[in-house]
Amino acid sequence: MLDIKLIRESPEIVKKNLEKRGDAGKLQMLDDLINHDYEWRRLLTKANQLRHDRRKTTNEIAALKKAGKEIEKQIMKGRKIDAEIVALERQVEKHKQDVNYILMRLPNLLHESVPVGKDENDNIEIKVWGKAPKFDFKPKNHLEIARSLGLIDDERGAKVTGHGFFYLKGDLVLLDLALQRFAIDFMLEKGYQLIGPPFMLRRIPYEGVTDLADFENVMYKVEDEDLYLIATAEHPLAAMFMDEVLLKDDLPIKLVGVSSCFRKEVGAHGKYTKGLFRMHQFSKVEQFVFCLPEESWDFHEELQQNAEELYQTLGLHYKVVNSCAGDIGTVAAKKYDINVWMADGVYREVGSNSNCTNYQARRLNIRYREKEGQAPESFVHTINNTAIATSRTMLAILEQCQQKDGSVFVPKVLTKYMDGLEKLGLH
Repeated sequence: MLDIKLIRESPEIVKKNLEKRGDAGKLQMLDDLINHDYEWRRLLTKANQLRHDRRKTTNEIAALKKAGKEIEKQIMKGRKIDAEIVALERQVEKHKQDVNYILMRLPNLLHESVPVGKDENDNIEIKVWGKAPKFDFKPKNHLEIARSLGLIDDERGAKVTGHGFFYLKGDLVLLDLALQRFAIDFMLEKGYQLIGPPFMLRRIPYEGVTDLADFENVMYKVEDEDLYLIATAEHPLAAMFMDEVLLKDDLPIKLVGVSSCFRKEVGAHGKYTKGLFRMHQFSKVEQFVFCLPEESWDFHEELQQNAEELYQTLGLHYKVVNSCAGDIGTVAAKKYDINVWMADGVYREVGSNSNCTNYQARRLNIRYREKEGQAPESFVHTINNTAIATSRTMLAILEQCQQKDGSVFVPKVLTKYMDGLEKLGLH
């Protein structure tokens, strides 16, 4: 959430940000916010003045009554003031609600290094690691490979649950678990604290961490309960310190969360959805950092380096892009994507790294202070990054490490987590 003081003092900054994002539809929302905020403050001042007048009238009534004088006129005046206060309080509350409603829907301010663009086609490539595999045979896509090796049952998954759900089988289950443990061990060595978060969140904390449109497009709701299945471990990790004041000396807080993730993917129409790429249930290991404002851009780069080291250790060819303004979600100020090479020659996203600055922390009311007992200084900054989304990483392994005989090489770093298994499909 943006700081209302910024909007009051420098609305042109927010307007330029919306224009850069290509979000012109919210320019009217911004104008409405400015008007509601002005009316809220004006009417609040008027209501406070009336409260002062009411106290003054009450004192006058007491003085007149003590002197044995007529008080009816002052009583009528007090009643009139009371009625005006009640009417003003309703208006004040309405404008306050309108201000909060719009504030929760305006996006974060983009960093100056974010390129202008409409969608992922305008993202700027900033790094390439490794080389695309060269095959002396026609490579298959991961779904064809997994089916031929008997490692997936998509038909029965769709039968019992629906599209986007699968039965993983045998070695593919082991590969999923191996990737999780590989990423966890890697992050623990980096000094991150391991967290197993709840797989459900109430709506209030969820509103603090994500774009409200996600409630319709992404999240699964538990019927008749104030609970939503998490779309990523980022969300319960971000909400972990909701309404708390952290000590400056305790920052940064560096977490690695492991969880199942659940996504409706309603907004995925027209996007690549084959096989494991856009599953409705998958596992993910997530990096998350709470830090001081002046440190967040350094940690943004640190989390990026961590993710890249994981893919380099796996030996998977990838590109890094600096996401353009039109390809960044509401909460992020800047985002890097790691895109892996797939057998059709297209690079597709396997993980994102977002610096959300103080946008999530302001919504969740997470602040910090110098010492115990002192007033809070400011809001912390939050950074999140996909360490490993196992479904998409398994996809990359199946397609980049496939062999002519139909088997798939297991990256060497994973064999110790798979009882020494070196190939999928030949044992």
